[in-house]
Amino acid sequence: MFKKFIFAIVGLVLVLGTIVGLKKKEMAPGPAFQMPPESVTTASAAAQDWDRTINAVGSLRADQGVTVASEGQGTVKRIGFESGALVKAGDILIELDADVERAQLAAIEARSELARINITRARDLWERNAMSKSDFDNAEAAFKQVVADVNSIKAILEKKTMRAPFAGRVGIRLVNLGQFLDRGNPIVTLQALDPIHVDFSLPQQRVADLKVGYAAHVTLDARPGVAFEGLVTAISPEIDPTTRTLRVEATLANAAEQLSPGMFVNVRVVSPEKTHVIAIPSTAIYYQPYGDTVFVAKEVKDEASGQITKRAEQRFVKLGETQGDFVNVLSGVQAGEEVVTSGVFKLNKGTLLIIDNSLAPKADLNPKPTNT
Repeated sequence: MFKKFIFAIVGLVLVLGTIVGLKKKEMAPGPAFQMPPESVTTASAAAQDWDRTINAVGSLRADQGVTVASEGQGTVKRIGFESGALVKAGDILIELDADVERAQLAAIEARSELARINITRARDLWERNAMSKSDFDNAEAAFKQVVADVNSIKAILEKKTMRAPFAGRVGIRLVNLGQFLDRGNPIVTLQALDPIHVDFSLPQQRVADLKVGYAAHVTLDARPGVAFEGLVTAISPEIDPTTRTLRVEATLANAAEQLSPGMFVNVRVVSPEKTHVIAIPSTAIYYQPYGDTVFVAKEVKDEASGQITKRAEQRFVKLGETQGDFVNVLSGVQAGEEVVTSGVFKLNKGTLLIIDNSLAPKADLNPKPTNT
């Protein structure tokens, strides 16, 4: 009986040992899980010399521009221009009816001639002491009065004819034949378009970066693909106390009249000095709330197999200005390092990389995308 009990105990121990052994085998750790490699494109961080530029938005202004208005009163008798035409300085724009003034001028000129004869006769008599001084003064005053009347009528007649104050291109006429005009009624706009100016403002922090004579490149949506070249010609000596900005003027040639006053334009002022930068494609930047980062492709050697692979190394970076498809990295990346330019959103620290640059888009300092 006792032997049977011993045999039962031994059998139970063997069964329990077998169960425990199986459990330990099931719980033994297997090989570490490896994340699958990610296919990405890369580019080398490059040391470049960039133009020192200042970008702004401005508006175009004519070299001279006015709305020609009526200086006198009367009915429009003649219109001497066509809408949109070029005119020279002094060209007649409109003439007002002046028949009444011309008749008045003829009558006053007749009186003027009589007054001239009278003052000539009075002077002769005065010199021969045959006329009193008071009579001579009266004759002289009458002559001066009639001369003034003649000049007054001529001035009124002159204002009946509106002339172009300078050469330029007129707009759409605002008057018609037979229309009565009062003083100040607009007739037509007149703009001198060559050269043309662009006015723009810069924050006061950029005052030291700007000088008269710097090149100004102007582009606008109305003329896609065309850049207009000019120079900075004036800088305001005062800062606007409200916006703390500085007003700047650039001047552009406009012989073909491709630019019109009032257009909004993009202005890029270029300094003759260069800036040394470490440039990477802007697609390499992983923008995050806690800081901008990039992934650098670093070569790693596997200690077991000796195989060399490339893995992602995450770096925090400080960014500077952008130009075209590139951004200036102030810190975090060195020239020559290989950065990931596409697929950064799916990477983590240490991710195995498969680099395929066969379809990688080309970054350009002056991109000119096609209009699709």
